[in-house]
Amino acid sequence: MALHSERAGTGPRVVLVHGFTQTNRCWGPIAAELEADHEVVRVDAPGHGASADVEAGLRDGAGLIGDSGGLATYVGYSMGARFCLHLALAQPSRVRALVLIGGTAGIESRAERAARREQDLRTAQRIAAQGLEAFLDGWLDQPLFATLPPEAACREERLANTVRGLQSSLVRAGTGSQEPLWDQLPGLSMPVLVVAGERDAKFAAIGERMAAAIGANATLALVPDAGHTAHLEQPAAFLSILRPWLATHDL
Repeated sequence: MALHSERAGTGPRVVLVHGFTQTNRCWGPIAAELEADHEVVRVDAPGHGASADVEAGLRDGAGLIGDSGGLATYVGYSMGARFCLHLALAQPSRVRALVLIGGTAGIESRAERAARREQDLRTAQRIAAQGLEAFLDGWLDQPLFATLPPEAACREERLANTVRGLQSSLVRAGTGSQEPLWDQLPGLSMPVLVVAGERDAKFAAIGERMAAAIGANATLALVPDAGHTAHLEQPAAFLSILRPWLATHDL
């Protein structure tokens, strides 16, 4: 079982892992800009894109992503950030550096985690009941994505996903299924860049806490005038953070 991935460019390797309902082609100008001086590997996460038939939870999925990317800097957004965090903790020898955009180390409260798991299950059922196109319209209409411009939403590419694949992703790798990793964060020894949108109050606070827990090798950066999908809402501002950080660590 292997994940689909696409490669372009030459130089230090960067692996990009997308968020829920996206595909490897939903990185907007980020991938194209990095390809100028990096080897960029864009992975279709389990249950998405050309990996729609791959069913895997966060731990197993992280291993599959590591198999696709090899030794590299891993950049993950939202769900992708959670996959990359699991990979960095389980197989640190594969992760030269780690970039987490809108990520979390999990829900600590057992009751809140169970409630989120039930919510994920209901959402999975809704995908089948509504159909893919109607579900995606509703998904992108959430307040979480209110600051994401339509032209950056990658809607047409999201339609390349399947109902079954997205259902599998939610059930196996949704936030409700994630065991909390907060106590493991101090064990990360590679450089870590924690990114959130300045207007995404929830994940900005989570990011601040994650960076503090990781320690001196972590950097927190808030993308100005951006919400949850910070790298697509303000790609130039995101790259102005990412590129100097990569250069500082010779990545």
